[in-house]
Amino acid sequence: MRIVFWNIRAGGGTRVERIARQLEGWAPDAVALCEFRATPPSRELARALAAFGLEHQCTTADRARPSANRLLIAARWPLRRLRLRSEPDEPGRWLSACVEAPRPLTLGAIHVPNRASGRKDVFYADILALLGRWRRGPLLLLGDTNSGRRRIDEETPVFGPKEEAWLDALEHLGWLDAFRLARGRARAYTWYSPNRGNGFRIDQAFVNHALRPRLRDVRYDWGRPAGSRLNGLSDHAALLLDLRA
Repeated sequence: MRIVFWNIRAGGGTRVERIARQLEGWAPDAVALCEFRATPPSRELARALAAFGLEHQCTTADRARPSANRLLIAARWPLRRLRLRSEPDEPGRWLSACVEAPRPLTLGAIHVPNRASGRKDVFYADILALLGRWRRGPLLLLGDTNSGRRRIDEETPVFGPKEEAWLDALEHLGWLDAFRLARGRARAYTWYSPNRGNGFRIDQAFVNHALRPRLRDVRYDWGRPAGSRLNGLSDHAALLLDLRA
């Protein structure tokens, strides 16, 4: 079972046809997209996903605010969107759905606010509160976290003690960094500063103990041609995660 998470940048714009072809090429069974919007390009992308089998979809995109960055989950199997009383009180930055696959699991997609927003720490606390109450079995948490560990997930210093503390708390609650489980201390950067070109790993997946035995592989991919981040598909690398079916 393959799951892809990708921040598609500003709803996809004129890139949606190439984004759709790339997603189809990765042959996912489910995808979670960040910066999905209620704009015509994003809606076109949703139709393209359905056309190659990911017809079951849910989204936080808001037609009243079509240009707002939101989330979408799409899958080959029926989805049951979860609306939890304890989910973050941050419009459009949390989306969870139970995927009714042969071995069901829940996907939780997140887009953590950046530090400049002033809302990052509140969002951190809301996610930890939700996960501390989690009793619903296998959960894969995917997202653009705007977070990482110092020295290993950054090319130049940017992450601080609050990012470290949040990641430590996730681990304490039982949600482990899937990339580190599969790749150890390998370096990989999923977004580069447009001004200085410094790399950071801010797109991540976390598996809980119920899901960890099913983890087969995790990798990042910039897409084609040649897997280059300069191909114009997005300013983020996609995260490809394979689970044992």
